Amino acid sequence: MRPWHKMALRLARGWNLFLWGAKRWGDPAGEARRGISFKLEEKTAHSSLALFRGDTAVKYGLVGLEPSRVALNVERFREWAVVLADTAVTSGRHYWEVTVKRSQQFRIGVADVDMARDSCVGVDDRSWVFSYAQRKWHSMLANEKAPIEGVGQPEKVGLLLDYEAKKLSLVDVRQVSVVHTIQTDFRGPVAPAFALWDGELVTHSGLDVPKGL
Repeated sequence: MRPWHKMALRLARGWNLFLWGAKRWGDPAGEARRGISFKLEEKTAHSSLALFRGDTAVKYGLVGLEPSRVALNVERFREWAVVLADTAVTSGRHYWEVTVKRSQQFRIGVADVDMARDSCVGVDDRSWVFSYAQRKWHSMLANEKAPIEGVGQPEKVGLLLDYEAKKLSLVDVRQVSVVHTIQTDFRGPVAPAFALWDGELVTHSGLDVPKGL
């Protein structure tokens, strides 16, 4: 990578951290139980992904957009079909849900807002995800997989992030119960993260943390 490109990447990431931090610091104290409200950040989306429903949903395209029609910027994922949310978390407990439509292979979780754009969520040690592929669920961190039982074919799942407790949990929305928890160590701001290789994912944010979780 050329020196000027590295500098541009650092400046862009620093500005995004400032904007994301400002968004979080502005939250009223009375909304501590309410999960973050976010949209998907188009400028991070890989060229094979298309956002819709006001940037709250993402669709995979086999061919994707022509690279010449995608705005070049250092925030965009270049190698893998990944997109990040536009809001970061640095504290608190937050809950959101994802509706799965015709997808048999995807990953959902959180990632450092400045993770490498040539990597995929779940592959490095700066992202924490739940993976669904070949009708099976796994938790993933640094490309290490752990099987998850008892979830089945998803229609809608929940994610519970407890930043101080350093936990990310997959939630069964029908039973309102935690299915599996990743215990880790967040080192900075993290944002909801999504990878998709078919079908669609629709996000539902701004939700209260369900009672009992």
